[in-house]
Amino acid sequence: MKQISSRDNPLYKELKQLASSASARKKAGRTILDGVHLCQSFLQYASVPEYCVISDASIDLPEVADLIHACQSKNVNCIVLPDNMYQLMSQVENGIGVMFVIKTPQHTSPTNLTSNAVVLDNLQDPGNLGSILRSAAGAGIEQVFCSIGTASAWSPKVLRAGMGAHFALQIYESVDLYALLREATIPVLATSSHTSTTIYQVNLNRPVAWLFGHEGQGVDPALMALATEKVTIPQRDAIESLNVAASAAICFFEQVRQRIS
Repeated sequence: MKQISSRDNPLYKELKQLASSASARKKAGRTILDGVHLCQSFLQYASVPEYCVISDASIDLPEVADLIHACQSKNVNCIVLPDNMYQLMSQVENGIGVMFVIKTPQHTSPTNLTSNAVVLDNLQDPGNLGSILRSAAGAGIEQVFCSIGTASAWSPKVLRAGMGAHFALQIYESVDLYALLREATIPVLATSSHTSTTIYQVNLNRPVAWLFGHEGQGVDPALMALATEKVTIPQRDAIESLNVAASAAICFFEQVRQRIS
């Protein structure tokens, strides 16, 4: 393992930039997995990292030792940092000091929709995006299509909220959703308060594409016009509309319920 103790070390500066800057991650085509669970999930379901970075205080913890051993067996560069230097990189408070640097997965978007999918239009909040990815993976949905304005799916905040779901999904970013939905060969469902058809009345025992939009503005009207069906989630009139991540989870798991019933 390589010890780095100087903040002027070029590799440390590079790693710190990746951890803190979205533009640096985009330019380098890399991202950061911060925490034991994400690192374990990546090794189990995806690939091997470019770097494994560990804090001095965490190096002897059993779960970290296992990760180090797995990385060294695959010839991954392991770097040990003093605790204060590690904390300058990490966005996790009181976490276990281990992170991976990985190449950001890139997928070429298919030209049509053929299986269960999630389509996200200008979704802004990283926590909402990560929660939707986690629910989608749990419901057995495999494809997620994100518009240009949607939060970066591979940012550290979204990755933490996703809790490893990314590695069970095919995530396509900067997708032309208008072209995608115009050519869809499966039903496109969007939630709306302007319909009386509930998700419990529509046939979900078939492949569908779920369309969700911006937290405040909703789905762009031009995209909403391309939805095959509009459905609503019944709730008390006096209550504010559901959070988009909660709405998505209800829709996904109603589809699971119909599939297994």
